[in-house]
Amino acid sequence: MMVRPTTPGLEPAFEVRVDLGPPDDYGVTRAGHRRVVPIIGGAVSGGLAAEIVPGGADWQILRDDGAIEIDCRYSARTAAGELLYLQVSGVRSGDPAVLDALLRGEPVDPGDYYFRTAIRIETSAPRWAELQRSVYVASAVREANTVRFTAYRVS
Repeated sequence: MMVRPTTPGLEPAFEVRVDLGPPDDYGVTRAGHRRVVPIIGGAVSGGLAAEIVPGGADWQILRDDGAIEIDCRYSARTAAGELLYLQVSGVRSGDPAVLDALLRGEPVDPGDYYFRTAIRIETSAPRWAELQRSVYVASAVREANTVRFTAYRVS
């Protein structure tokens, strides 16, 4: 008898709002067209309550096919002072006109572009240790100065 893996499910875990500063465009580097978007604040809510600490960033690569590789790293601090490190990686893609509208800060229907991420969390806080033992994914929304998403624990 062959044992088959279970089919993963998605369980809502927490909400994230990341406040963004203006992007720095480095132009074409050896890695590709590099853009760095500073993280200036935000919040985590839902099953976890924390404020996003200014100082993180999204180190993006704009690919030749128009897609944007997301490499976002930032910290959040709970009211009790516990720190969480979030690493968010993914892809935002869509019609070039739609991606340009997002870059200009115009409102765009999230159904008009693809923005999916995987989230990894690190913490030394015992009460949040379980967050480190799971995989999280999200479908994100890009707004003028904000990215929002619901993180889902993959069961």
